Amino acid sequence: MARLLATKPLSLLGREASEEGEYTLKRSLGPVHLTTLGIGAIVGAGIFVLTGQAAALYAGPAIALSFVFAGITCAFAALCYAEFASIIPIAGSAYTYGYATLGELVAWIIGWDLVLEYGFGAATVASGWSGYFVSLLEQLHIYLPPRFTTTYGTALYFYGNRWEPLASLPAGTPVAGLPHVTGVFNLVAFLAILAVTAVLVIGIKESANLNAAMVIVKLSIVGLFVVLGADYLIHHPGLAHANWHPFIPPAQPGGAFGIHGIAVGAATVFFAYIGFDAVSTAAQEARNPRRDMPIGILGSLVICTVLYIVVSVVLTGLVNYRQLNVADPVALGIDVTGFAWGSLLVKIGAVLGLATVMLVMLLGQSRVFYSMSRDGLLWPWASAIHPKFRTPWISNIVVGSIVAFLPALLPIDKLAQLVNMGTLLAFVIVCAGVWVLRRRYPDLERPFRTPLVPLVPILGMGLSFYLMVSLPLLTWEVLVIWLAVGLIIYFGYSVRHSRVQALPADETASSQR
Repeated sequence: MARLLATKPLSLLGREASEEGEYTLKRSLGPVHLTTLGIGAIVGAGIFVLTGQAAALYAGPAIALSFVFAGITCAFAALCYAEFASIIPIAGSAYTYGYATLGELVAWIIGWDLVLEYGFGAATVASGWSGYFVSLLEQLHIYLPPRFTTTYGTALYFYGNRWEPLASLPAGTPVAGLPHVTGVFNLVAFLAILAVTAVLVIGIKESANLNAAMVIVKLSIVGLFVVLGADYLIHHPGLAHANWHPFIPPAQPGGAFGIHGIAVGAATVFFAYIGFDAVSTAAQEARNPRRDMPIGILGSLVICTVLYIVVSVVLTGLVNYRQLNVADPVALGIDVTGFAWGSLLVKIGAVLGLATVMLVMLLGQSRVFYSMSRDGLLWPWASAIHPKFRTPWISNIVVGSIVAFLPALLPIDKLAQLVNMGTLLAFVIVCAGVWVLRRRYPDLERPFRTPLVPLVPILGMGLSFYLMVSLPLLTWEVLVIWLAVGLIIYFGYSVRHSRVQALPADETASSQR
C-alpha cells in the first residue's frame, strides 16, 4: 500500500521540466498568451449560456451573487494553483501536483477526474456553441436540417422564424399547430469538436495565437453588450426595477431560489471558471513558467470574475430571469435594446468565444493524458509527440474523436453539472497539496507563495466541497462510476507500468510520512 502512495520526486519533475528536443513539448508561450488562454476558457459558456440557465432555474437576479461566491472559491484555489505552477512547471495540472505531494494513487484519481472535467467541459461548450451558431444562421435566414442541430429526442418547434425547444417558447404559446421535429444527432456540435481538434494537432503556438485573436473579438463584443444594455437600463429604470425585484426570489421546492439557490447557482456556473485550471496544463509550454504561470492564472481569473458579475447584472435587468433558460440568453438580452445589429454581433462573439473554450478544454485534456502516459500510467500512444508539430497528436485525435459524440447525444445542463463535479474535486486536491508541500518541504524555493497557509487552502477545500454537496445526486453517481472504471485501469495496467513504482524505494517518499 505504501508504494501506491509513493510521491514523484521533485528532482525528477525538475529534470522533466528542463527537457528539450524534437520529442518534447515546445516552450513558446509568454504571459500574454497564458492570460488570454485563461480568458479564452473562462469567458465563454459561463457568460453566453450558463448565466441565463442558472438565473432561470436556481438563483434569479441573485445570480450575480452566485458569481461572487464562485469567484471567491476560485480565488483560494487559484492562489494554490499559482504556487504549484511556479514550482512544478510540468503539463498535467492538478494531476502532477497531486503526484508530487499526495502520492500516485491520489494522482491517478485526480488525473482520471481531470479527463472527465475537460472532456465533458469541451462537450458542454460545443453544445452551447451549436445553439448560437444555428441561431446566427437562422438570423441570416439560413436553415440547417433541425434534426441534426440538437440532441436525440429533443422536440423543436418552428416559432418566430426559428427552431426552438419547448422550454424556450413564451408561456402559453399554442404548439399544436406549429411545425415540429424531433432531434436525432447534434451534427453541428460534433463537427465543431473535430475542427478544434485539427487546430490543436497543428501546433500549440498556432492554437494560442488563434485563441488570442478570438479573445480580443469576444471581449470587445461582451463590452458592447454591457455598454448597450447598461445604457438602455439607465433610460428605462422601470424595466430594471421590475426584473430585479425580488433580487433573491423566494425559495422553491427542490432548492431553487432563496439563499440556497445562490449556492446551487454558484455550483452550476462554476463550470465557467475552469479556464485558470486549464492554464496550468500549459506550464510545460511556457517560456518562463516560474514568473508567467501565476500571472496567467490569477490575471485571467480577476478579469473574468468582474466581467461575469457585470454581465449577469445587466442581463437580468434587461430580461426577466424566468425567460432566460434558452441556448442564447445574451442574444435575447441584446434584442430588448432594439439593436438588431447588436444581436448579430453578440451571436458572432459567442460563436468565436465558445470556440476558444473548446480549444482550451481539449488542450488541457490532451496534456493531462500526455503527463499520465509519460509516467507510465497510461498507454505510450498518449504521449507520442509529432516530430513536426511538437504536439501530442495521437492523444489529441483520440480524445477529440471521443468527446465529439458527447454534445451530439447529451443535453447541455447534464454535461455542465458533470464538469463542475470534476473541477471542484480537482480544487480540493490542489489546495490540500499546497498545505502538504509546505509542511514537507518548508525550505523549497517558491517563486510564488500562496498567502496565509494553511488558512487559504482550508477555505479553498471547504468552499469547494460545499459546492460539490450542492450538486445533484446524478453527478455524484457518475463520478463514482467514472472513478471505479479508472481504478480498474489503474490496478490492471498502471501499477505494472508505473515509472515511479519502478524506482528504488529510497528514491521516492511515501505520502504517509
